[in-house]
Amino acid sequence: MLSVVVTGSSTGIGYQISKTLIANGYRVFGSVRNNKDATRVSSELGSNFVPLLFDVTNEDAVKASVKQVGDLLENQTLAGLINNAGIAVFGAVQNLTAEEFKYQFDVNLLGVFHCTQAYMDLLGADKSRNGEPGKIINISSISGELGMPFMAAYNMSKFGLEGFSESLRRELMLFGIDVVVVAPGPVKTPIWTKVDKIGMIKRYDNSAFRKVFSKMLHFTDVLEKTGVSPEVIAARVMSILAKKNTKTRYRIDAQRFQNMLLTMLPRRMADKMIAKQMGLIKK
Repeated sequence: MLSVVVTGSSTGIGYQISKTLIANGYRVFGSVRNNKDATRVSSELGSNFVPLLFDVTNEDAVKASVKQVGDLLENQTLAGLINNAGIAVFGAVQNLTAEEFKYQFDVNLLGVFHCTQAYMDLLGADKSRNGEPGKIINISSISGELGMPFMAAYNMSKFGLEGFSESLRRELMLFGIDVVVVAPGPVKTPIWTKVDKIGMIKRYDNSAFRKVFSKMLHFTDVLEKTGVSPEVIAARVMSILAKKNTKTRYRIDAQRFQNMLLTMLPRRMADKMIAKQMGLIKK
């Protein structure tokens, strides 16, 4: 049985990836942050789900989980590491705190670094292990190539993840470990519902951004309804693990044409289109 580590497996994309892989015969080691989620997900996904209790920002806890996985793998390689755990920090740069920025990077960038480095030997950097080298799949976003107002912190983390993935892919060719990026557009996940929208708007009571920020938060509700389902992303992850030859990056975007157009247009033109749509300048 092939084994895969999935971070952030308690909800959303990570949960669905875990569910899909288990349905296709994989054993999934899934990270959760508390015992309650460990019990719930284990009962829902069955015996081939093995919970790993750690937060990706806790380097020591991540390293401790490697021993648990290694003991169960015995001398086999890990077939895959899916770096999925992530958060989204929203807000105008003028109003965000340094702590909020730092937390965004701690989860979305340092968390990926911690897990990648810790699991590298199990994936095949330790050549004494039996089996084919595994794959690292990093869940990025279209926000890794398209910057939007009020998403500077999130954009920085995903742009950084894209660069990290490209460097890592070339570096790990030494061991035969491949690195693939999956970049979804809007997804129907709890990432939007976790945001305290009332509290966030209140922070902007005396800000010039209040009106447009409120509009942006309303826009996220629309994106959630029109986004792709986690099942689509999980199916793509499954196919990447199953195939020998894959692309280096997969974009999964329900608004593909619109977003590709924005990346292809001259920057100033794209600036004006986005600003007009969001009410940052007059139409």
